Amino acid sequence: MAWIYLTVAAIFEVGWPLGFKLADLHPHRFGTFISLAAVSMVLSGIFLYLAQRTIPVSTAYIVWTGIGAVATFLIGIVWFGDPASLLRLFFALLILVGIAGLELT
Repeated sequence: MAWIYLTVAAIFEVGWPLGFKLADLHPHRFGTFISLAAVSMVLSGIFLYLAQRTIPVSTAYIVWTGIGAVATFLIGIVWFGDPASLLRLFFALLILVGIAGLELT
């Protein structure tokens, strides 16, 4: 169950940088998107707390930030036109390899 909590925490972690970006792109809806970002932060923290009760805190934190970072990276490429060079994709893949290595060891 702890790994499910950690996955949910990582999904909510993506919500806050996404909320910040949307607030910047749509200033007329600033309050809405900042509020969604804040709710995502709180929920992400709660689920991270639940996960790290069982998973070592160092592993939980690295997996949480890694999944959140790579997911945010991919969202940036797909929906916001961020650059997708081979080197950027390669280094994002290295983050995923590191996460998998932590989970396997």
